[in-house]
Amino acid sequence: MNVRRRLIPAAAVAAATAVGIGTLSACGGDRAAAGTGKFDVVASFYPMQFLAEQIGGSHVHVTSLTTPGQEPHDLELTPRQIGSLEDSDAVLYLKGLQPAVDNAVAQSPVKTKIDAASLTTLENHGNEVGGHAAAHDTRTSEESAGKDPHLWLDPVRYAQVAEGVGDAFAKADPKHAADYRQNTVKLVGKLDALNFAFQQSLAHTKTKVFITTHAAFGYLAERYGLTEEAINGLDPDSEPSAERIKDLESMAEADGVSTVFYETLVSDSTAKTVAHDTGLKTDVLDPLEGITAKSRGTDYFSVQQANLKALRQALGAK
Repeated sequence: MNVRRRLIPAAAVAAATAVGIGTLSACGGDRAAAGTGKFDVVASFYPMQFLAEQIGGSHVHVTSLTTPGQEPHDLELTPRQIGSLEDSDAVLYLKGLQPAVDNAVAQSPVKTKIDAASLTTLENHGNEVGGHAAAHDTRTSEESAGKDPHLWLDPVRYAQVAEGVGDAFAKADPKHAADYRQNTVKLVGKLDALNFAFQQSLAHTKTKVFITTHAAFGYLAERYGLTEEAINGLDPDSEPSAERIKDLESMAEADGVSTVFYETLVSDSTAKTVAHDTGLKTDVLDPLEGITAKSRGTDYFSVQQANLKALRQALGAK
């Protein structure tokens, strides 16, 4: 991924936090503190926002730190955004994905801090060079240590996180605990159905290997018995090495790979280069880090259904 991961210095975070409430008051805006009277949740990026909205329903007011179309790894927080943490009832984030958010949450006095990564198990998908989910060279410190944060692409892990978020909401806002639990059960049921659809649809395919420009699909691949080959060590705007092209071409021929997948929030230049040099097609496999007009769907479930359709076609599902 062509990303720039710059940590906000602790002093800057502290200073911005100190002026945050005043900034918010001066700017007005859509903060819950301005009179919505709802349980105010700040979400770090789309997968966390979706959980908060689905579980919280009409009782929550959710704001996302990452705007639609913004590459979440690249997020830099404004003083106002840092102030929003100060003024919120809860923050829902995924530690290890957005360093600026991790820093701000650590500095914030918000009482309810929900780390999605702590609600399920994370695994090592990042350091297997040349293998499934090969590392790219712009990972966060947690990612480079091998802990893959892209848990939401696995419906089973995402459901585990949803259950933890539901419990946290119920504890922090006990007046609406019953509704949070009911909404959580409904969401988990839909995620279970999605998992079943992936299982059934990908059980019998001509190949189990797919190529991506971003090593985001390790959990999904592992869940459904597939192998992700990421174009390792490259950002989306780089040209792959001749050696890597040769390796991919040999692998594609040996494993019957037909498609190089790219994503919606970054350039497709790498995918097109590899596809041209190896005689493969290109298609979108969306890591669901944000929803835009270019997304093949309007929410988590519709985009995942589009991902499933793309995988079925690329893998030669029977």
